[in-house]
Amino acid sequence: MAVGNVQIFRLAVESQFQGLTETEKRYAHHMARAAWFGARIILEQVSPESPATFDFILELYRTCSGKWEALVGPDIGSEELRRFLTYAATFLSNVGNYFGSGDQKFVPDVSTEFFQGLAAKSPRLGELFEKISPSIKSLPPYSLGHPSEITQSAYYLGSDITEHDVQMVSKVLERNSIFPENTRIRKAKNGSDFGVLLASVDRSDLNQSFPLPDGSGVVKLMRGDHSVHLERVCAELSEAVKYAANDKQRDFLHAYIESFRTGSLDTYRDSLRIWAQDRAPRVENIFGFVEPYRDPHGIRSEFEGLVAIADDSETALLAKLVENSAIFIRRLPWATPENDGKGPFEKNLFEPPDFSSIHTLAYCSTIIFPGINLPNYNDIRQEEGFKNVIISNRMIVASEAQQYPFIDPSEAEEFKRCKFPAYYWWVVLHELLGHGTGRLMVETEGGKYNFDINNPPIHPITGQPIASWYRRGQTWTGQFEELATTVDECRAELVGAYLMDDVELLELFGFNETTEISAADLTYNVYQQLGVDGLRGLSNFNLDTGKWGQAHSQAHFAILKCLLLDGDGCVTVFHDKPKQSLSVRVDKTKIATHGKPALGRMLLQLHMFRCTADVEGCRAYYRELSKVDGEYVEWRQTVLATKPPPLVFAQANTFLDGDTVVLREYEPTVEGVIQSWAERAV
Repeated sequence: MAVGNVQIFRLAVESQFQGLTETEKRYAHHMARAAWFGARIILEQVSPESPATFDFILELYRTCSGKWEALVGPDIGSEELRRFLTYAATFLSNVGNYFGSGDQKFVPDVSTEFFQGLAAKSPRLGELFEKISPSIKSLPPYSLGHPSEITQSAYYLGSDITEHDVQMVSKVLERNSIFPENTRIRKAKNGSDFGVLLASVDRSDLNQSFPLPDGSGVVKLMRGDHSVHLERVCAELSEAVKYAANDKQRDFLHAYIESFRTGSLDTYRDSLRIWAQDRAPRVENIFGFVEPYRDPHGIRSEFEGLVAIADDSETALLAKLVENSAIFIRRLPWATPENDGKGPFEKNLFEPPDFSSIHTLAYCSTIIFPGINLPNYNDIRQEEGFKNVIISNRMIVASEAQQYPFIDPSEAEEFKRCKFPAYYWWVVLHELLGHGTGRLMVETEGGKYNFDINNPPIHPITGQPIASWYRRGQTWTGQFEELATTVDECRAELVGAYLMDDVELLELFGFNETTEISAADLTYNVYQQLGVDGLRGLSNFNLDTGKWGQAHSQAHFAILKCLLLDGDGCVTVFHDKPKQSLSVRVDKTKIATHGKPALGRMLLQLHMFRCTADVEGCRAYYRELSKVDGEYVEWRQTVLATKPPPLVFAQANTFLDGDTVVLREYEPTVEGVIQSWAERAV
């Protein structure tokens, strides 16, 4: 799709940054630099043309010193230049030429002659244009996915690599206990061997290879993927060590560096164990190959770097919920009298996580989330704990951005008035009690189990003892593959929505029947948002491939479909096809009697699939609930016709002036976004 209008927002952080000490500012500066150096890793993970496109944009900025109108001439018109700058800002904000949300490819709405005019401005631009000209405007591919005629993935290299190849090699790695998150796969020219590219500074030969199951070839581990970029990341992390606030920070930074240098995910896992214990830091961070959303196989992760500053007053509000979390865990659908009222499918002890409200200083990622719960490794979460963060300056954008027009005009103002607090607390519950709850049934070392194998717990849906669990070495993501992330997000969204009518919980948040925005207002608004988000999600469904382009979108649509099919009219959708209009309506009288029970039934199903490693049951249930057919296809057409402009973010930079760290923020314009990236010098 061609890029048209965009919505640009500044992720403001000035007031929080000025509250730091000079040492904290220096720490934040080097951490932020390390995060931004990760951009080139992400570009290499997105598409073959992304790195050169990135260089083309920044070289063009340098050529004209940011004075864009100076480029206008016989071959470069001002209107076409404006369209290119919009494309450039969108590309930079998404760190590549695929939307972070939805994974669809976007292309510049300019002519080839215009591009040639730009390329003529310097020899370097000419060289870069030669690299990108065959692909920057080409459609297909239309989206990310297993390599095919219409989709592509830079995780899987080689002209004829297939989905079967990916599955086969991934199974070989799993059997040999090799974590896949920081790997890519390349098919050799002989068509039978495969290289597994391991992200590391070290390029030395590992001398490790494994035979394929059919004996037709080998899988060889090869270090040094993204080596140059990881070296720059490590250099800045080494500088940050000098200004760390405590030993835990120094320890996890050293572990980051070692893992990035060697490619060892065992060392990276050690870093996360330490990071999870660094409670309430003034400067928070997330680094590494973290989220597998964009891998069509669902196990390889994109690099990201987040550096943010805590807001103490906002964090204090979240602490109240953390302190009372056990009360509300006992109200979830799987809770039974055992285990102190939480049931056997919940952890014996809910370790209160570190829950912070933060303002991002540097968020180098293809998608900027409003809330995060990490680490993603369930064994670490259960043994060492986890962290939740709410990214406040990103949450503010969610309340200000133009939205889909799926609320009846008579309710639009009231919906907008209540949307931010309802969305904020829904995200809070999603992160804390959605991602933070649940106990996987696991066979551990030496034939031991984390449950009584001779008297297995009773499955709350079947009424029979559980018949499946995770065998030794099996993991949630490894077993559920492409389903893992979307089911996990769906389950977390359901937990938040399920609890958003709890009077005691909403009172804790400061809402009751006498407040300006009442507790009932919040509950009603969440159900409206369930409908709107479900419809919006359809924009990220690819009719050609039958695949979802974004884990959250699939989850949101599945929840809406659950309410439509099982909610007895609690939520309805009205479609006026000639007028291209969709409207979500919620029956307040049915929220408690029909809406919440429907969400509870879906939540219990997903929870039990996840806890008992019931992959096939989950696949059948979830695929049916997120299938797009019949009238949903027509809804999708209207959704696409009414899609608001995509979001683009202008983020700050830090610079050293002697020993002083200076913060620079940028105008929320396409020019401001491009300038911010040019001045990062990555």
